[in-house]
Amino acid sequence: MPNRSVEAVYTAPSPHMVGDGFRVHHFFPDGVIQDKQRMSPFFMLDYASPFTFTPTDTPRGVGVHPHRGFETVTIAYQGKIAHHDSAGNHGVIDAGDVQWMTAGSGVLHKEYHDKEFAAQGGLFQMVQLWVNLPKAHKMTAPRYQELPAAGMARYPLQGGEIEIIAGAYKEMKGPAATFSPLHVYNVRLESDAHCTLSFPSHYNTALVVIKGAILVDDQLAQANQFVLLCNDGEEFKLTATENCIVLVLSGEPLGEPIAAYGPFLMNSWKEIEQAVVDFNEGKFGILSDH
Repeated sequence: MPNRSVEAVYTAPSPHMVGDGFRVHHFFPDGVIQDKQRMSPFFMLDYASPFTFTPTDTPRGVGVHPHRGFETVTIAYQGKIAHHDSAGNHGVIDAGDVQWMTAGSGVLHKEYHDKEFAAQGGLFQMVQLWVNLPKAHKMTAPRYQELPAAGMARYPLQGGEIEIIAGAYKEMKGPAATFSPLHVYNVRLESDAHCTLSFPSHYNTALVVIKGAILVDDQLAQANQFVLLCNDGEEFKLTATENCIVLVLSGEPLGEPIAAYGPFLMNSWKEIEQAVVDFNEGKFGILSDH
């Protein structure tokens, strides 16, 4: 099997605000990648590159909104995020933590900068992924997986480590439970260190350079850039040209129809219409905006 090659290296699109607390670069869908199936089972990627928020007594964020049919994965690199939902769940994730929320059949949700972080201000950096659920699990019961930094699986490398959030690396498994085969890693490498990654050739695979710079198949990718890999091989090598953090995403495509409308991600427009009806009838529960 030949090595996996680089399809494209994309510079981050211009940022936009989600609510008043999340300044994000929208990589896909309808960003640098237009095809909604190209990164399946990952459906959306918003990247909040490092940005300094000024202190405030009113935490910035996003008010109450519904979700159905997918999972939201929030990876915090700098800053602290608080969340609440209509099932009574709430919590705070700090730098290094991950929140893996399965919206499933439906949930109301809101997320804000943590009060302490908002009061002090400071650097904020995060990734939010939407992971599509297979048809068989679209209406699964909502759940949370709070994945603290201390509980991540870490595979040591010479001059670095692979932090495994979901999936596995060389038989070492990450703490996140998933509904379809996928891998989510943070690769940390010191300058000149390297590692080899391997995924089945049909798995859609991409990288986000969170910090520093790397060579991927001899192509340079720098902080805030997105690397899309071809489906033409399994192995590829990362070499750090400076100290770096790289988010690695790879997953088996679901191969199912996609119907997407706002905060709902289903397989057909009939299911989207039902989601809107259920939301309007209060079936997602109640959550105050305060």
